[in-house]
Amino acid sequence: MTPFDFPQAIVDHQGSGVLELTWQDGSVSRLPHAVLRASCRCAGCEQARRHGAPPQSAGDVRIAGIVPVGDKGLNLAFSDGHARGIYPWPYLHDITQSL
Repeated sequence: MTPFDFPQAIVDHQGSGVLELTWQDGSVSRLPHAVLRASCRCAGCEQARRHGAPPQSAGDVRIAGIVPVGDKGLNLAFSDGHARGIYPWPYLHDITQSL
């Protein structure tokens, strides 16, 4: 098991629009809601990207719901109505590394 498989804490900061994950190794990921929305890998968003559409992103988009998906990651729902993206733990860690 790698240190980022399971965060020990998940805090959604609605005011600043940041999802904060504290990993088992003590490192902290601060993921802007708009970045997470633009990083959605659901089938619909992936198809849109393949057809040349830019990623869906808006500076004022917020996470509207967080549902754990077993031990795999999180399903995030957004204020723009999008709620189909599953974000595996390693993918969330990778997004952090790209910021």
